[in-house]
Amino acid sequence: MLGIGAYKQRMPRPGDALPGRTEAMPLHNRHHVLGTPLRDAFDGLARVQFGMGCFWGAERKFWQLPGVVTTAVGYAGGSTPNPTYREVCSGQTGHDEVVLVVYDEAKLSFDALLQAFWENHDPTQGMRQGNDVGTQYRSAIFCDTQAQYDAAIASRDAFQKRLHDARYGDITTEIVFPAPAFYYAEDEHQQYLSKNPMGYCGLGGTGVSCPIGVATA
Repeated sequence: MLGIGAYKQRMPRPGDALPGRTEAMPLHNRHHVLGTPLRDAFDGLARVQFGMGCFWGAERKFWQLPGVVTTAVGYAGGSTPNPTYREVCSGQTGHDEVVLVVYDEAKLSFDALLQAFWENHDPTQGMRQGNDVGTQYRSAIFCDTQAQYDAAIASRDAFQKRLHDARYGDITTEIVFPAPAFYYAEDEHQQYLSKNPMGYCGLGGTGVSCPIGVATA
């Protein structure tokens, strides 16, 4: 028997998803911590999207890494264009809460980003992360390049061995290339834990270290 809210753990069919809107979310285009643009062409920089549960804590983890130029939270992987936070939480958009990470490859490797990703959440939980339950909390890596995708797959396979040794289950992380459209979340969610230092952070890992680099796989 399915429990209350179990429908939020099932992806809606595209025809059943909320219609959304054509207008992008209004945005104060300046990072609250880094002072860089949130929305830009980002010429000469690399980008990737990570889903690790609630995006508030996940975004803070990435903006703290040297070599990250900017971060933004938003919604991706579903069917509803330009959804609102309330719509995403309804379970009727199919979107994941994700962090857009824009970084300088000369200063920060993709492997280092993958290590931060794998070690700071539990990628075996399916459509949830801890007490946060629903499709928007699923683990995901939405890749911008084939090289990112290949590295993400290799790191997943290497980390899976470590997790099995620690008696965790199978990784459920969705790894996708090319990345789906990224829809910026409302201004109040951008850099939330900088604006609200005592705010909720559900980020937590397994305590299992992730081997770095494709060679370790």
